[in-house]
Amino acid sequence: MTLEEQVSLLAGADSWRTVPIPRLKIPSPKMTDGPAGARGGGALVGGRRTAAFPVGIALGATWNAELLHDIGVHLAREARDKGAGVLLAPTLNLFRSSLNGRNFESYSEDPSLTGTLGTASVQGLQSGGVAATVKHFVGNESEYQRNTISSDIPERALRELYLWPFEMKVRQGGPGPS
Repeated sequence: MTLEEQVSLLAGADSWRTVPIPRLKIPSPKMTDGPAGARGGGALVGGRRTAAFPVGIALGATWNAELLHDIGVHLAREARDKGAGVLLAPTLNLFRSSLNGRNFESYSEDPSLTGTLGTASVQGLQSGGVAATVKHFVGNESEYQRNTISSDIPERALRELYLWPFEMKVRQGGPGPS
């Protein structure tokens, strides 16, 4: 890829699509935001209606990976109903503070439980032909000073806790749908 092509993928065509690169047969997939439903991906008001699902913290309390897989299957259908092939979900961050503004969309403070439930959700999405974009990669959980905060995490905690759910997804979740 040329440098211009690489940068164009980072910038996107708009809020919900990447820039296609016809020369390399790279399409412009449509995305929609999650994780508690397929929202966005076009008109936020007056667009196609989709179901709302329980937030991550409520799903995490079930400890039920099979349920998360089933919800992933249903979220895939909802994303496809919006014309999207990518869902920006699930959230695999850990709870770092009781004051954390994004705790509601994460599953747990336990890295193994979060990784297990997140992997099940991703597998459900992918079985429905929708690619998952796990979020918010490591230490990006705060709403307070969201654009300026620095998450300083010691290396041992980073490796043993915060990266573990993401690593589980990569090892167990498999590649996205083609």
